[in-house]
Amino acid sequence: MPSNGPHAARPPRELTALLGALQANVGKVFLGKPEVVRMACVALLADGHVLLDDVPGVGKTLLAKALARSLGCKFTRIQFTPDLLPGDLIGVTIYKAQTSEFVFQPGPVFSEVVLADEINRATPRTQSALLEAMQERQVTVDGNTRPLGPPFLVIATQNPHEFEGTYPLPESQLDRFLMRVKVGYPDREAERAILTQHRSGEPVEQLEAVLQPGDVLALQNHVRSVRVEASIAEYVLDLVGETRKHAELALGSSTRGALALYRAVQAFAVTAGRDYAIPDDVKALAEPVLSHRLVTRSWAAGGHPDAGPVVREVLAKLKVPT
Repeated sequence: MPSNGPHAARPPRELTALLGALQANVGKVFLGKPEVVRMACVALLADGHVLLDDVPGVGKTLLAKALARSLGCKFTRIQFTPDLLPGDLIGVTIYKAQTSEFVFQPGPVFSEVVLADEINRATPRTQSALLEAMQERQVTVDGNTRPLGPPFLVIATQNPHEFEGTYPLPESQLDRFLMRVKVGYPDREAERAILTQHRSGEPVEQLEAVLQPGDVLALQNHVRSVRVEASIAEYVLDLVGETRKHAELALGSSTRGALALYRAVQAFAVTAGRDYAIPDDVKALAEPVLSHRLVTRSWAAGGHPDAGPVVREVLAKLKVPT
Protein backbone atom coordinates (compact mmCIF):
# COMPACT_ATOMS: atom_id res chain seq x y z
CA MET A 1 0.00 0.00 0.00
CA PRO A 2 1.54 3.34 -0.93
CA SER A 3 2.57 5.58 1.89
CA ASN A 4 2.80 9.34 1.98
CA GLY A 5 5.37 11.18 4.05
CA PRO A 6 4.91 11.11 7.81
CA HIS A 7 3.93 14.78 7.92
CA ALA A 8 1.62 14.78 4.89
CA ALA A 9 -2.00 15.62 5.63
CA ARG A 10 -4.30 12.65 5.13
CA PRO A 11 -8.08 12.76 4.77
CA PRO A 12 -9.78 11.32 7.86
CA ARG A 13 -11.67 8.82 5.70
CA GLU A 14 -8.38 7.44 4.38
CA LEU A 15 -6.96 7.12 7.89
CA THR A 16 -10.11 5.36 9.10
CA ALA A 17 -9.78 2.89 6.23
CA LEU A 18 -6.14 2.24 7.13
CA LEU A 19 -7.02 1.53 10.74
CA GLY A 20 -9.86 -0.76 9.73
CA ALA A 21 -7.56 -2.68 7.42
CA LEU A 22 -5.03 -3.09 10.23
CA GLN A 23 -7.57 -4.44 12.73
CA ALA A 24 -9.10 -6.76 10.14
CA ASN A 25 -5.72 -8.12 9.10
CA VAL A 26 -4.66 -8.90 12.67
CA GLY A 27 -8.08 -10.39 13.32
CA LYS A 28 -7.53 -12.94 10.54
CA VAL A 29 -5.11 -14.89 12.75
CA PHE A 30 -5.84 -13.61 16.26
CA LEU A 31 -9.36 -14.97 16.51
CA GLY A 32 -12.16 -14.27 18.94
CA LYS A 33 -10.61 -11.26 20.67
CA PRO A 34 -11.46 -8.07 18.71
CA GLU A 35 -11.28 -5.89 21.83
CA VAL A 36 -7.74 -7.09 22.59
CA VAL A 37 -6.75 -6.23 19.00
CA ARG A 38 -8.39 -2.85 19.44
CA MET A 39 -6.44 -2.17 22.64
CA ALA A 40 -3.16 -3.06 20.94
CA CYS A 41 -4.05 -0.61 18.15
CA VAL A 42 -4.89 2.05 20.74
CA ALA A 43 -1.40 1.69 22.23
CA LEU A 44 0.13 1.96 18.77
CA LEU A 45 -1.89 5.05 17.81
CA ALA A 46 -1.17 6.73 21.15
CA ASP A 47 2.56 6.13 20.58
CA GLY A 48 2.79 4.01 23.73
CA HIS A 49 3.84 0.52 24.75
CA VAL A 50 1.67 -2.37 25.85
CA LEU A 51 2.11 -5.15 28.42
CA LEU A 52 0.21 -8.37 27.65
CA ASP A 53 -0.34 -10.01 31.00
CA ASP A 54 -1.78 -13.52 30.98
CA VAL A 55 -1.08 -17.24 31.16
CA PRO A 56 1.01 -19.00 28.46
CA GLY A 57 -0.68 -20.20 25.31
CA VAL A 58 -3.44 -17.61 24.87
CA GLY A 59 -1.83 -15.86 21.90
CA LYS A 60 0.27 -13.02 23.36
CA THR A 61 3.20 -13.69 21.02
CA LEU A 62 0.85 -14.33 18.10
CA LEU A 63 -0.78 -10.92 18.58
CA ALA A 64 2.60 -9.15 18.55
CA LYS A 65 3.73 -11.01 15.42
CA ALA A 66 0.46 -10.35 13.60
CA LEU A 67 0.60 -6.64 14.42
CA ALA A 68 4.21 -6.33 13.27
CA ARG A 69 3.59 -8.18 10.01
CA SER A 70 0.49 -6.08 9.32
CA LEU A 71 2.47 -2.87 9.77
CA GLY A 72 5.33 -3.75 7.45
CA CYS A 73 7.70 -2.65 10.20
CA LYS A 74 11.03 -4.13 11.19
CA PHE A 75 10.18 -6.68 13.89
CA THR A 76 12.36 -8.35 16.52
CA ARG A 77 11.43 -10.89 19.15
CA ILE A 78 13.60 -10.98 22.28
CA GLN A 79 13.24 -14.00 24.55
CA PHE A 80 14.03 -12.73 28.03
CA THR A 81 16.07 -15.07 30.25
CA PRO A 82 18.00 -14.57 33.51
CA ASP A 83 21.36 -14.56 31.66
CA LEU A 84 20.31 -11.86 29.16
CA LEU A 85 22.58 -8.81 29.50
CA PRO A 86 21.83 -5.15 28.68
CA GLY A 87 24.35 -5.31 25.83
CA ASP A 88 22.38 -8.18 24.30
CA LEU A 89 19.47 -5.74 23.98
CA ILE A 90 20.94 -2.41 23.00
CA GLY A 91 24.12 -3.58 21.27
CA VAL A 92 27.86 -3.37 21.85
CA THR A 93 30.93 -1.69 20.39
CA ILE A 94 33.46 -4.16 19.00
CA TYR A 95 36.99 -3.73 17.67
CA LYS A 96 37.57 -4.57 13.99
CA ALA A 97 41.16 -5.67 13.58
CA GLN A 98 41.00 -5.37 9.78
CA THR A 99 40.27 -1.64 9.91
CA SER A 100 41.62 -0.86 13.40
CA GLU A 101 38.28 0.76 14.25
CA PHE A 102 35.63 0.38 16.92
CA VAL A 103 32.27 -0.37 15.33
CA PHE A 104 28.87 -0.34 17.01
CA GLN A 105 26.79 -3.47 16.49
CA PRO A 106 23.14 -2.53 17.18
CA GLY A 107 21.09 -4.89 19.30
CA PRO A 108 17.57 -6.18 18.65
CA VAL A 109 15.98 -3.13 20.32
CA PHE A 110 16.79 -1.22 17.12
CA SER A 111 13.53 -2.27 15.50
CA GLU A 112 10.21 -0.56 14.94
CA VAL A 113 8.20 -3.26 16.73
CA VAL A 114 9.90 -5.14 19.56
CA LEU A 115 8.40 -8.17 21.29
CA ALA A 116 9.86 -8.57 24.79
CA ASP A 117 8.74 -12.12 25.56
CA GLU A 118 8.47 -13.02 29.26
CA ILE A 119 10.00 -9.74 30.36
CA ASN A 120 9.78 -10.71 34.02
CA ARG A 121 12.35 -13.50 33.48
CA ALA A 122 15.20 -11.03 32.95
CA THR A 123 17.19 -9.45 35.78
CA PRO A 124 16.26 -5.91 36.93
CA ARG A 125 19.40 -4.53 35.25
CA THR A 126 18.34 -5.86 31.84
CA GLN A 127 14.73 -4.82 32.37
CA SER A 128 15.91 -1.30 33.15
CA ALA A 129 17.92 -1.14 29.91
CA LEU A 130 14.81 -1.88 27.86
CA LEU A 131 12.50 0.34 29.86
CA GLU A 132 14.91 3.27 29.60
CA ALA A 133 14.92 2.84 25.83
CA MET A 134 11.10 2.77 25.89
CA GLN A 135 10.93 6.03 27.80
CA GLU A 136 13.69 7.98 26.07
CA ARG A 137 13.21 6.52 22.57
CA GLN A 138 16.99 6.37 22.32
CA VAL A 139 19.98 4.49 23.71
CA THR A 140 23.39 5.77 24.69
CA VAL A 141 26.42 3.53 24.20
CA ASP A 142 29.99 4.73 24.78
CA GLY A 143 28.83 8.33 24.90
CA ASN A 144 26.99 8.17 21.59
CA THR A 145 23.22 8.59 21.53
CA ARG A 146 21.27 6.68 18.90
CA PRO A 147 17.54 7.24 18.28
CA LEU A 148 14.91 4.49 18.12
CA GLY A 149 12.12 4.72 15.57
CA PRO A 150 9.79 6.32 14.78
CA PRO A 151 7.59 4.39 15.00
CA PHE A 152 8.77 2.46 18.07
CA LEU A 153 6.42 0.03 19.80
CA VAL A 154 7.34 -2.43 22.54
CA ILE A 155 4.94 -5.28 23.22
CA ALA A 156 5.99 -7.09 26.40
CA THR A 157 4.50 -10.30 27.74
CA GLN A 158 4.53 -11.84 31.19
CA ASN A 159 2.83 -14.66 33.06
CA PRO A 160 1.35 -13.24 36.29
CA HIS A 161 0.90 -16.69 37.83
CA GLU A 162 4.51 -17.87 37.63
CA PHE A 163 7.00 -16.72 40.24
CA GLU A 164 9.86 -19.25 40.13
CA GLY A 165 12.87 -17.67 38.42
CA THR A 166 11.12 -14.38 37.70
CA TYR A 167 11.83 -10.77 38.60
CA PRO A 168 8.54 -8.84 38.86
CA LEU A 169 8.60 -5.38 37.31
CA PRO A 170 8.66 -2.64 39.95
CA GLU A 171 5.98 0.04 39.97
CA SER A 172 8.24 2.71 38.47
CA GLN A 173 8.92 0.48 35.45
CA LEU A 174 5.34 -0.69 35.02
CA ASP A 175 4.49 3.01 34.73
CA ARG A 176 6.39 3.09 31.41
CA PHE A 177 3.70 0.97 29.75
CA LEU A 178 0.75 2.88 28.34
CA MET A 179 -1.54 -0.02 29.18
CA ARG A 180 -1.69 -3.55 30.49
CA VAL A 181 -4.03 -5.86 28.58
CA LYS A 182 -5.29 -9.22 29.78
CA VAL A 183 -5.83 -11.51 26.79
CA GLY A 184 -7.95 -14.27 28.31
CA TYR A 185 -9.12 -17.52 26.76
CA PRO A 186 -11.11 -17.49 23.50
CA ASP A 187 -14.69 -18.72 23.48
CA ARG A 188 -15.48 -22.21 22.20
CA GLU A 189 -16.41 -21.09 18.69
CA ALA A 190 -13.18 -19.11 18.27
CA GLU A 191 -11.13 -21.97 19.70
CA ARG A 192 -12.72 -24.37 17.20
CA ALA A 193 -11.77 -21.99 14.38
CA ILE A 194 -8.21 -21.82 15.72
CA LEU A 195 -7.91 -25.61 15.58
CA THR A 196 -9.08 -25.62 11.98
CA GLN A 197 -6.90 -22.69 10.95
CA HIS A 198 -3.68 -24.29 12.22
CA ARG A 199 -4.04 -27.55 10.27
CA SER A 200 -1.72 -26.42 7.50
CA GLY A 201 0.85 -24.46 9.48
CA GLU A 202 1.22 -21.09 11.20
CA PRO A 203 -1.25 -18.60 9.64
CA VAL A 204 0.62 -15.52 10.90
CA GLU A 205 3.49 -16.35 8.56
CA GLN A 206 1.17 -15.75 5.59
CA LEU A 207 0.09 -12.26 6.67
CA GLU A 208 1.02 -9.39 4.39
CA ALA A 209 1.53 -5.76 5.38
CA VAL A 210 -1.47 -3.45 5.01
CA LEU A 211 0.26 -0.35 6.47
CA GLN A 212 3.74 1.10 6.18
CA PRO A 213 5.66 3.05 8.86
CA GLY A 214 4.62 6.33 7.26
CA ASP A 215 0.98 5.34 7.63
CA VAL A 216 1.52 4.65 11.34
CA LEU A 217 3.03 8.11 11.82
CA ALA A 218 0.11 9.71 9.97
CA LEU A 219 -2.37 7.90 12.23
CA GLN A 220 -0.45 8.94 15.35
CA ASN A 221 -0.44 12.53 14.16
CA HIS A 222 -4.21 12.34 13.50
CA VAL A 223 -4.84 11.05 17.05
CA ARG A 224 -3.30 14.20 18.55
CA SER A 225 -5.97 16.30 16.81
CA VAL A 226 -8.89 14.47 18.48
CA ARG A 227 -10.98 16.92 20.53
CA VAL A 228 -11.13 16.32 24.26
CA GLU A 229 -13.59 18.70 25.91
CA ALA A 230 -12.68 20.32 29.22
CA SER A 231 -15.31 18.23 31.02
CA ILE A 232 -13.68 14.99 29.79
CA ALA A 233 -10.24 16.20 30.90
CA GLU A 234 -11.69 17.03 34.33
CA TYR A 235 -13.22 13.55 34.43
CA VAL A 236 -9.76 12.06 33.86
CA LEU A 237 -8.27 14.25 36.60
CA ASP A 238 -11.08 13.34 39.01
CA LEU A 239 -10.43 9.66 38.41
CA VAL A 240 -6.68 9.98 38.91
CA GLY A 241 -7.17 12.14 42.00
CA GLU A 242 -9.48 9.58 43.61
CA THR A 243 -6.85 6.85 43.25
CA ARG A 244 -4.42 8.95 45.29
CA LYS A 245 -6.67 9.06 48.33
CA HIS A 246 -8.42 5.70 48.13
CA ALA A 247 -8.21 3.68 51.36
CA GLU A 248 -7.31 0.47 49.53
CA LEU A 249 -4.40 1.97 47.62
CA ALA A 250 -0.90 2.49 48.97
CA LEU A 251 0.12 4.25 45.73
CA GLY A 252 -2.19 6.14 43.40
CA SER A 253 -1.75 7.11 39.78
CA SER A 254 1.13 9.33 38.73
CA THR A 255 0.83 12.35 36.45
CA ARG A 256 2.23 10.11 33.71
CA GLY A 257 -0.80 7.90 34.28
CA ALA A 258 -3.17 10.84 33.74
CA LEU A 259 -1.37 11.82 30.53
CA ALA A 260 -1.39 8.19 29.34
CA LEU A 261 -5.14 7.96 29.90
CA TYR A 262 -5.70 11.25 28.05
CA ARG A 263 -3.70 10.08 25.04
CA ALA A 264 -5.30 6.63 25.06
CA VAL A 265 -8.76 8.22 25.10
CA GLN A 266 -7.88 10.18 21.97
CA ALA A 267 -6.67 6.99 20.24
CA PHE A 268 -9.73 5.03 21.39
CA ALA A 269 -12.00 7.66 19.83
CA VAL A 270 -10.21 7.22 16.50
CA THR A 271 -10.77 3.44 16.62
CA ALA A 272 -14.48 4.25 17.03
CA GLY A 273 -14.42 6.49 13.94
CA ARG A 274 -14.79 9.72 15.91
CA ASP A 275 -12.70 12.89 16.07
CA TYR A 276 -13.88 13.70 19.60
CA ALA A 277 -13.76 11.88 22.96
CA ILE A 278 -16.73 10.87 25.11
CA PRO A 279 -16.97 9.72 28.75
CA ASP A 280 -17.40 6.09 27.69
CA ASP A 281 -13.88 6.20 26.23
CA VAL A 282 -12.52 7.00 29.69
CA LYS A 283 -14.58 4.20 31.23
CA ALA A 284 -13.33 1.67 28.68
CA LEU A 285 -9.66 2.57 29.20
CA ALA A 286 -9.44 3.39 32.91
CA GLU A 287 -8.63 -0.16 34.02
CA PRO A 288 -6.10 -1.17 31.32
CA VAL A 289 -4.32 2.20 31.54
CA LEU A 290 -4.33 2.78 35.31
CA SER A 291 -4.57 -0.54 37.19
CA HIS A 292 -0.93 -1.59 36.67
CA ARG A 293 0.25 1.81 37.95
CA LEU A 294 -1.53 1.42 41.30
CA VAL A 295 -0.29 -0.42 44.39
CA THR A 296 -2.90 -2.00 46.64
CA ARG A 297 -2.23 -2.23 50.36
CA SER A 298 -2.67 -5.99 50.14
CA TRP A 299 0.05 -6.08 47.45
CA ALA A 300 2.39 -4.10 49.70
CA ALA A 301 1.73 -6.79 52.35
CA GLY A 302 2.41 -9.62 49.91
CA GLY A 303 -1.18 -10.13 48.76
CA HIS A 304 -2.92 -9.94 45.39
CA PRO A 305 -1.64 -7.13 43.16
CA ASP A 306 -4.70 -6.52 40.97
CA ALA A 307 -6.03 -2.99 41.41
CA GLY A 308 -8.69 -3.41 38.71
CA PRO A 309 -11.59 -3.73 41.19
CA VAL A 310 -10.55 -0.47 42.85
CA VAL A 311 -10.54 1.36 39.50
CA ARG A 312 -14.02 0.02 38.73
CA GLU A 313 -15.24 1.10 42.17
CA VAL A 314 -13.90 4.63 41.69
CA LEU A 315 -15.51 4.85 38.25
CA ALA A 316 -18.86 3.80 39.68
CA LYS A 317 -18.75 6.60 42.25
CA LEU A 318 -17.62 9.43 39.98
CA LYS A 319 -20.11 11.76 38.38
CA VAL A 320 -20.07 11.27 34.63
CA PRO A 321 -19.87 14.50 32.59
CA THR A 322 -22.73 15.17 30.18
